[in-house]
Amino acid sequence: MSDLAWLVPTLLTVIGASTPLLLAATGELVVEKAGVLNLGVEGMMLLGAIAAFATGVTTGSGVLAIAAGALAGAAMALLFAVITLTFLANQVATGLALTLFGVGLSSLLGANFVGTPFPGLPKLSVEGLSDLPVVGPLLFGHDALVYLSLAMIPVVAWFITRTKAGLILRAVGENHDAAHAIGYSVVGIRYLAVMFGGAMSGLGGAYLSLAYTPMWAENMTAGRGWIALALVVFAAWRPWRALLGAYMFGAVTVLQLHVQGIGIDVPSQLLSMLPYLATILVLVLISRDSTRIRLNAPACLGKVFHPAV
Repeated sequence: MSDLAWLVPTLLTVIGASTPLLLAATGELVVEKAGVLNLGVEGMMLLGAIAAFATGVTTGSGVLAIAAGALAGAAMALLFAVITLTFLANQVATGLALTLFGVGLSSLLGANFVGTPFPGLPKLSVEGLSDLPVVGPLLFGHDALVYLSLAMIPVVAWFITRTKAGLILRAVGENHDAAHAIGYSVVGIRYLAVMFGGAMSGLGGAYLSLAYTPMWAENMTAGRGWIALALVVFAAWRPWRALLGAYMFGAVTVLQLHVQGIGIDVPSQLLSMLPYLATILVLVLISRDSTRIRLNAPACLGKVFHPAV
């Protein structure tokens, strides 16, 4: 029982650390399936975090706070879409600018909320099941965003592989000229995909400020947006592999806390680097097989679409 008593809190911590990564990576996966590369995930997460926290503190409603986080992320994504899809700006440069803009704007909007307490999102419990040993807290003791992050994986996988709309989305990402030639609105489809990705990133940020650490602090995402971008590549643009990758990186994040807790003499700065070192290592290993990346990546990823006149 003592082993189980140690295991359950650890797994709960891993779930908490993995949820914002999974939400953001799932959204970005759909965006990239449509052929758009949005590097502004970090900025969208930060704006979603402050929008959700400010709404939660002001209204006291968790539902409104979650909705505000999603809307803030979608609004940032819409700005990115206008610049890159309508005005045909470079997607990489625009995404980086979006991150810088999100960092600055979130700090400005959150200046008056630093140190403000928030009770956090309520846990969804099921009477008679939440009290079961081990299984109860692991399956029936989380907030709505944890369940949403898990539910979106089969939903997105089904949408991409089993629906006509998903087939059109993939066609736009693979060959936007051919999709345009047979009558599909490439720009319109990409607008919708980008805004969905922004909403999911906003939810990832909302989870951080409402549930994971229910407070507001500048740059509280701490690079999680960049890890989410790496997760999409690690997952080879497949939703189920994104789930695996998010929980793997979440476990690495938690590992640093447990190493410190058991008294191993490792510099704290090195432990803080673990998630990012793991990200770099995974990307290096993946990059060794460039042929596989080309086969899995959408063929038009990051390419500007010029509609025929």
